[in-house]
Amino acid sequence: MKLLSNNLYIVSTPIGNLEDITLRAINVLKKSDIILCEDTRRSLKLLNHFDIKKKLISYHKFNEKKKILNIIEYINQGKILSLISDAGTPLLSDPGRLLVNECIKKNISVTPIPGVSSITSAMSISGFKDQFLFYGFLPKTENELEKVLATLSQNLFALIFFIPSLKINFYLKKFKKYFSGRKLLIAKEITKIHECFFREEIDNIKMFKNPVKGELTLIVSQKDFVTKKKVIDEDKIVNKAKKYLKRYSLKDTVDLISDSEKINKKFIYKICLNVKNEKNN
Repeated sequence: MKLLSNNLYIVSTPIGNLEDITLRAINVLKKSDIILCEDTRRSLKLLNHFDIKKKLISYHKFNEKKKILNIIEYINQGKILSLISDAGTPLLSDPGRLLVNECIKKNISVTPIPGVSSITSAMSISGFKDQFLFYGFLPKTENELEKVLATLSQNLFALIFFIPSLKINFYLKKFKKYFSGRKLLIAKEITKIHECFFREEIDNIKMFKNPVKGELTLIVSQKDFVTKKKVIDEDKIVNKAKKYLKRYSLKDTVDLISDSEKINKKFIYKICLNVKNEKNN
């Protein structure tokens, strides 16, 4: 695989288990002149594991505006650059959007190197319908959170969130308020040693008594509309039929009962006909 200069590669990396990296991703990182990463110490563990020795440049949400011009200059010099995040697919609740937009503006090619994402990994084992909305991290303040959840609760699709484990109960209380009747999957430490999945009806969820550790991906199921069957009181219809048939025709009786009870006319007709036949016998 020949990498292009004047090109930015967006490279997906493992979210836990280091074996979840693609051969293509390893190849791109090995051929890159510079690798942009959030935390150089964390990225070094991954790169050392695959014996990748490249120049690392720290690129995170606190310095991304400041670093963009230098990065563009490196690319214009013909260097091959790759962007990775601390884990998973870059730009999904990670820095990089400003750089990608600047590359697009300057006609610099941006190439995705696909791989692991906690979003699709959690969704794949959820059992929920595959139409979903990824929101990412929710607001931390109660007022802002209430506004966002009030809007999202009207959405019919499954909803995916990243939740700080230490504030899990804070968010669960709001989920019970806004997502009643739906199901929840909590995916904890996906692909890691302490990976686990917790499934429950949102209305039945109890708060965690002990502190929860690890990275959490939460999925709220799609909004299902269950049409409740109307309970039909046949005795009531029979009594009305006996009363109306004394004064009205069979057709008029059926129409009167259908209008008042909002029940299928064929069903009412059968009852009224039986009452009429019994009366004539």
